[in-house]
Amino acid sequence: MTIKASRPTISDVARAAKTGKTSVSRYLNGEKHLLSGDLLARIEQAIAQLDYRPNQMARGLKRGRTRLIGLIIADITNPYSVNVLSGIEAACREKGFTPLVCNTNNELDQELHYLDLLRSYQVEGIVVNAVGMREEGLNRLQQSALPMVLIDRKIPDFACDVVGLDNTQAATTATEHLIEQGFEALLFLSEPLGTVNTRRERLTAFRATAARYSGVVAENAETPLHEADHLDNTLRHFHTRFRGMRKAVISANGALTLQVARSLKRIGLNWGADIGLLGFDELEWAELAGVGITTLKQPTWQIGYAALEQVVKRIEGQSQAVREQVFSGELIVRGSTAR
Repeated sequence: MTIKASRPTISDVARAAKTGKTSVSRYLNGEKHLLSGDLLARIEQAIAQLDYRPNQMARGLKRGRTRLIGLIIADITNPYSVNVLSGIEAACREKGFTPLVCNTNNELDQELHYLDLLRSYQVEGIVVNAVGMREEGLNRLQQSALPMVLIDRKIPDFACDVVGLDNTQAATTATEHLIEQGFEALLFLSEPLGTVNTRRERLTAFRATAARYSGVVAENAETPLHEADHLDNTLRHFHTRFRGMRKAVISANGALTLQVARSLKRIGLNWGADIGLLGFDELEWAELAGVGITTLKQPTWQIGYAALEQVVKRIEGQSQAVREQVFSGELIVRGSTAR
């Protein structure tokens, strides 16, 4: 039987370098200026020979810091979340933190489990993309005393920093584009609104913008993400009722845009010819689908980066009033909304 060798310890390094543990600790903590050149060389040689790797978790806990940030993502398969994570990771590397990513898959048991798990790991702060989180999970978040920043979605009656899209600007830009392109009947399509402020803010701006133009019909409908028959019937009914008018659909997020594209294929409607289509969130396949799909691109990388920056400020003691940081969206015009 092979016996696995134990990991070398700081005592082993000190013994090999013929010095005390205090000198090795100074080396590991970056206090090399306190060591002589000869001692510095002996410690470096001992570390290399033993392949010593310090236990960062243990060192962090001893100093009262873990340098860990918890990330709670409601649905990691959502392209929006993937892009946001990229910005968060970049900011973590720059600021010396390590992210612990938890994908709850919109399941309450997982949400509660990960919240408890992150606390047990003694993370220093949490960044939360709360879209889809259940009420009990949100309540547990509110009870946490950890520095926290929310991405994209606010939590009712919870004073917390939020970073996300300027939904009013984005929805206004999208709606004005469709009207300027000559569309006369517009359908704002979203998943069930619930208490999700992003969907409500986009819908409110859509209605307000359309109301400024006489002769434009503006409707909205809610559809669960994966109920194909419901979505097919909604789109078919909208197209039939406004026969003879130029019609367009605004999809409230990228995941829904994919389902709308599939539905239009199923019911035999071509975007750009039979009906217009504009979706929130830029998607990699949008330029390849038919004549291309017009999108409202969110600066997702910047949103993730800014969220991590803000939670680090809170960790470091910033005590100003909670703030909402919003970014403008960019319209990417393609054939689905052509005249």
